[in-house]
Amino acid sequence: MWLRDELLKSIWHAFTALDVDQRGKVSKSQLKVLSHSLCTVMNIPHDPVALEEHFKDDNKGPVSNQGYMPYLNRFILDKVQEEFDVLEFNKMCWTLCYKKNICAQHLLISDDDAFKVWCIFNFLSEDIYPLVIVTEEIEYFLRKLMEAMGSGWSEEKFADYKLQLNTKKNCLTAWELIELVGRRYFSKGMNQQTLSMGITEVFQELILDVLKQGYMMKKGHKRKNWTERWFVLRPNALSYYVCEDLLEKKGDIIVDRTCCVESLPDKEGKKCLFIIKCTDKSFEISASDKKKKQEWLQAIQTCIQLLRLGLSSPHREARLRRRELRQKQQAEEDDLAERMKQLQVANENKQRQLEGMKKVLVHAQFLGPETSCTTRLLLRSPQIMAEQVAQKSCELEQYLQRVRELEEMHHRLEEALEDERQAKQDEEAMRKLQARLLEEEAAKRAELEQIHLQQQRALSQTEAEKQELVAKQLAKERDLQAAMLQLESLERERHGALEQYEVRSHMWRLTLT
Repeated sequence: MWLRDELLKSIWHAFTALDVDQRGKVSKSQLKVLSHSLCTVMNIPHDPVALEEHFKDDNKGPVSNQGYMPYLNRFILDKVQEEFDVLEFNKMCWTLCYKKNICAQHLLISDDDAFKVWCIFNFLSEDIYPLVIVTEEIEYFLRKLMEAMGSGWSEEKFADYKLQLNTKKNCLTAWELIELVGRRYFSKGMNQQTLSMGITEVFQELILDVLKQGYMMKKGHKRKNWTERWFVLRPNALSYYVCEDLLEKKGDIIVDRTCCVESLPDKEGKKCLFIIKCTDKSFEISASDKKKKQEWLQAIQTCIQLLRLGLSSPHREARLRRRELRQKQQAEEDDLAERMKQLQVANENKQRQLEGMKKVLVHAQFLGPETSCTTRLLLRSPQIMAEQVAQKSCELEQYLQRVRELEEMHHRLEEALEDERQAKQDEEAMRKLQARLLEEEAAKRAELEQIHLQQQRALSQTEAEKQELVAKQLAKERDLQAAMLQLESLERERHGALEQYEVRSHMWRLTLT
């Protein structure tokens, strides 16, 4: 189910675009059109009289955002069901606002890519209006974009950009983020197709909840044949299509907390097998290699574990953790600032008391005989005044020391937070390095396996050729032996014929004599 806050962000953009005078109000006729469009794309029965009835007591002209919100909640958002096309909903809101806020001629990305960046902005922006995206979320998005494009991340370049950002307002609007991506500040040297593919990959993960996708072989349930399909894993389903254009879906494997996924040994000439066991049936799948098999096993197991824990998709949980961390840091900074403010006020009070005591002491030194008994007592006891001044000075010094300690604590806290952020960045860099090394190792392993297979094929071919030569040699030997036998037979026949000839010749000579 889509969260109401995420739907409201897109609607806010549309409402703001209809606010031509930028006074925070929109005419009722335009709100009728907007409400009808929202009901259409969200599959909600539209009641054209409801808006008029809702605002019948408000005849002061245009309606503000706050005034439209009760109607929006009651007649539209409260009736939202899961069965509606969220992309169509976002595109409707995008169509109302993008032409009034960006100039496509200055961008090096298509309108479709700009729309995807706009959707990503809505997902990562703070739940505070007007909508903005803070520095940490900008870095998160740019890191994922550069990773999707296969490019390295430049800490120095982003640090320079962050300094420029801090001099402004330390955040960006949706249109400023689109311009940042569209002008390729962080993607110089990349062609438009690579940038577009990177934006699409991040959009599919963050907005469409695509956790993993790729080609694999699936065993049929009826004919038991193996067919190649394009698989798309989302938090609660593994869908498979004819090909990656997603035009023809062949089925869904519903993933729930009762499912389990297991590895299978090679069989039926298929390797890298695993099975997904669901409540009603099981699905046998063959990955292209061992690395892909392990990735799919881990991704599906992660989905099952999140469902068992009652959590949403990994990137949504990560977004919540980042927000909680920012809120915690902000609360600590606010608390420290409040304590600093209290100490500063106490310090100022102590300084005023000290100044007052000094003035009293100086004034008492110049008093005449008509001074009061108390004043004369103070004059007779300058040591007491000096001790009081010294005590106040000591207390002031203690407060100043506490202020300095708190300032040092504040600096240490900032350094610790910076160290924590740097550690997370180093951990992420190390994770990516390990992933890259694993990929390189897997590639080398695959290359070695390929070389081994080639050698095996060469050896098999050589052995076959050897066997063929031996067979030919044996055949020739058999032919030679047959020829020898035939020659011996012919020789015997020749000897017999000669003997017969000699006998007949002898008899012929005897006859003549």
